[in-house]
Amino acid sequence: MKFHPDRNPGDKKAEESFKEVAEAYEVLHDPEKRAHYDRFGHAAGAPAGGGGGAEFEGFDLADALRAFMRDFGGMGGGFGDVFESQMGGRRAGPSERRGRNLEIRLPLTLEEIATGVEKRIKIRRMTPCSVCGGTGAKVGTAKRTCPVCHGSGQVRAVQRSLFGQLISVTTCDRCQGEGTVIEDPCPTCSGDGRVRTQEEITIRVPPGVMNGNYIPLRKLGDAGVRGGPPGDLIAHIEEIEHPVFARDGEDLIVEVPISAARAALGGKIEVPTLGGKAKVDIPQGIQSGQVLRLRGKGLKSLQRSGTGDLLVKVTVQTPTKISERGRKLFMELEELPESKAPPPHRPRGGG
Repeated sequence: MKFHPDRNPGDKKAEESFKEVAEAYEVLHDPEKRAHYDRFGHAAGAPAGGGGGAEFEGFDLADALRAFMRDFGGMGGGFGDVFESQMGGRRAGPSERRGRNLEIRLPLTLEEIATGVEKRIKIRRMTPCSVCGGTGAKVGTAKRTCPVCHGSGQVRAVQRSLFGQLISVTTCDRCQGEGTVIEDPCPTCSGDGRVRTQEEITIRVPPGVMNGNYIPLRKLGDAGVRGGPPGDLIAHIEEIEHPVFARDGEDLIVEVPISAARAALGGKIEVPTLGGKAKVDIPQGIQSGQVLRLRGKGLKSLQRSGTGDLLVKVTVQTPTKISERGRKLFMELEELPESKAPPPHRPRGGG
């Protein structure tokens, strides 16, 4: 109403605001679009590498006006009726009594992430009262029509203004917008229609998840008040730090120390993998810090088909304590021409 073009003739800024509000309404009043927005933000539905939501490409003033008239313009055609709908006054239906979403943290080891896992966990949540069946009324009694709003859930006040008849509508304080009242509440749930319980549930985790991912479990949140629909349970993934492997997306990284002799001679060595061990070929003369790649020894991708790699970072270990025989051997090695180090040089990538 505030930014409607009829109220702001020629005002481009108001027109843009009106379009933004109408676009937001188109998302929020549609459960599927709203769920996409909750998960992906404004980019929901956009193609890979794209910008805003693909569903609203080309959303212009005509679209905004059509959406406005579709849902708000058919109730008598007057500004008073439209204003009434914008004041939030309507009977509270089940969606308004929707239960609260619950959020939990789900710690996972790297091994569990690699294969996927089913986790059994205990949660405490509000569930419908089994005594009153979720109505909130004592067994043998029933709700009755609210004596204040007479079942509408609304209290109205009519005013006249420049724009015609303005109807201010507020939620009825007596029945909280439900249109009915409970005179004899259930003693088990005290009229709320729900009680707190503890139960065990199973969460199926696909392979390849990472910190920041979450799993929505529909209808496993708190039950709504007096028959309202339940909220959701959101399980946030927390990756437990692994003692051996670091992670970079689907790739795993492990640091493997080798002796100076092995670095000079090369040869096969055994390295750990997430599922066991593997042989890797060390090239002769490998330098400390070089990385060898084992294809397919990483994690499964959550977004695409395929598996990451295991990156083996080789570090040459210099002995800190040397026996007399070892000292002699190293001194002999130092005398060999191939042991001579190159002269000082500019660091690679240095400024």
